[in-house]
Amino acid sequence: MDDSSTSSSNTTGTTRRRMRSGGVALGGMGLLAAALVACGSSSEPDKRCADRVTLEKLNTKECKSGGRGAYYYGGSSASNNRVSGGSFDKSAVTRGGIGGSHKSSSGG
Repeated sequence: MDDSSTSSSNTTGTTRRRMRSGGVALGGMGLLAAALVACGSSSEPDKRCADRVTLEKLNTKECKSGGRGAYYYGGSSASNNRVSGGSFDKSAVTRGGIGGSHKSSSGG
């Protein structure tokens, strides 16, 4: 008889845990969304180290003083380990982020 009462209370405890974990998952999703928005609002474009001639993606240490690489801003790195869609000129790249925030100028 003790076994049946224990299993009954375990079932209730399991149900409660499931309900709590659902709430935690929803709360965690909200925190994740807030973190993504905060990260997306940066005006700094993504950068990777790449070879200026071959556009091969390199280790970051290759962009340090004396290395053969340079920082490549924006764009992406493809499966062939090459960068594309960006520029070695940081000022030529605009950070998009969530909501597509872009540099704007006002004129009259």
